[in-house]
Amino acid sequence: VQLQASGGGLVQAGDSLRLSCAASGRTYIMAWFRQAPGKEREFVVAVNPSNGRTYVAERVKGRFTISRDNARNTVYLQMNSLKPEDTAVYFCAANSRDVGLGFAQESRYDYWGQGTQVTVSS
Repeated sequence: VQLQASGGGLVQAGDSLRLSCAASGRTYIMAWFRQAPGKEREFVVAVNPSNGRTYVAERVKGRFTISRDNARNTVYLQMNSLKPEDTAVYFCAANSRDVGLGFAQESRYDYWGQGTQVTVSS
């Protein structure tokens, strides 16, 4: 399975941006992680298709939402009220099976997209 992420760009603080991640094959849980310069990659959001449940990191809760189009094997990350600290390379990730409570752990995902840069200016 290959993941193709798109939608990154340069925006101003307070703006919105939507990222897309299309999978070439069938996947189960899908998620977004991000990595800011000089920092480790961190979990952002994930969606479980079996129950539609979403998991959102505390630092983006209320601003970021994840949605999924199962027919297109595509997941979207809607980012609102962007802040300069949201600047990072955003990676989509997926797995072909349920990862249980490990949705925030990088090691639980088998497939990764190439990353898309999001830059938020102040």
